Parts: sequence; structure tokens; C-alpha cells
Amino acid sequence: MDSIVTVLSLAFAIGYLLGSIPFGLLLTRAAGAGDVRKIGSGSIGATNVLRTGNKGLAAATLLLDAMKGTVAVLLVERLIGAPAGYAIVSTLAAGLGAFIGHMWPVWLGFRGGKGVATYIGVLLGIAWPVALVFCAVWLAVAAVTRYSSLSALLATAVTPPVLLGLGAAPEALLFTVLSLLLFWAHRSNIRRLLAGEEPRIGAKS
Repeated sequence: MDSIVTVLSLAFAIGYLLGSIPFGLLLTRAAGAGDVRKIGSGSIGATNVLRTGNKGLAAATLLLDAMKGTVAVLLVERLIGAPAGYAIVSTLAAGLGAFIGHMWPVWLGFRGGKGVATYIGVLLGIAWPVALVFCAVWLAVAAVTRYSSLSALLATAVTPPVLLGLGAAPEALLFTVLSLLLFWAHRSNIRRLLAGEEPRIGAKS
């Protein structure tokens, strides 16, 4: 029992530390675009970075925020989980840690991003075919509605059922938790969507 608790705690901690790297803030500051937390939604994620007007920075933020989720999962699986015989549960713990680290980074007073890119990255590391489903749903909804938030919410909603349908019950449980957290982080977006006030992709803040 002590062994699995130690493995899961270490896996979560590694995931959290990687997930808490605030790439959006670091990139915008390095590019001289100021503090991304002072514009738009105040988030450090790619959607808010796009509001600086720099598409390259937004794309880089999206990629790096996703990669930290993928790296956390794969690194923990190879270095800790597999050798200890707890490959699956350790990757799930690392994925949870990375997602929570992105949303609540200790370095920024527990105020981070809304989690979409890191959600995709964790999904890519754990079940990459389902990550493709996520991206397909996101792109389809975005093409029709031009709402980034709605696209993310719907893609997130279908992920746990798809995982469950593939027989990946532990993974489905993890992504149910992540999906609920992501919906909570987007509660203001949901209110604006219902009120018809949510800005569309490409609209200026």
C-alpha cells in the first residue's frame, strides 16, 4: 500500500510541476507583449494570448501547454509507473497533476489557465486516438459556430463517453473529473454563451 501511495504521490507531483509552467505568461513577457493576465479574461492560456494580436505567440502557447500534459504522462509512465508496476494509475495521476498545475499554478497565486490545451495534451499521452476525436469535434463546432469556448466544451463532453465506449474505464473516470473541472473554469463563458455575448473566434476583446 505504501508503495502505490508513494508512486501516485510522486507521479502527481511531477505532473503538477510540469503543468504549472506558465508558458503563456513567459512567452508574452519575452516577446515584450506585457502581462497577459492584464488583458481579456486574465487567463494565461492560448485563447487569451491571441488577444495580444500575436498569432505566433498564441500557437506556441497552445503547443507548449499541450506538450506539458503529454510529457508529464509519458515521462512518469516510463520512469516511475512501468518500473514500479503501476503504469496505468501513475499516468492517470500525472495527467491529473498536470491539469491541476495548469489551472492552479502555485507560482501565480493559483490563478492559471482554463485547461483546454493541457487537457488535449494529457489525452494525447494517454489515448491519442481519442485526442484526434476531440480535435475533430472542436474543429467541426468551431467551423460552424466560431465559438472557441463552445467548441472546447462540446469536445470535452464527448471525451469520457468515447473512452468508456473503448473499454478504458479508468481513463474515462479521469477525464470525467477533468471535464467537470474544465466546465467549472468556463462558467463565465457558459453564461455569456447563454446570453449571446460570447466573443467569436477572431473578434477583438
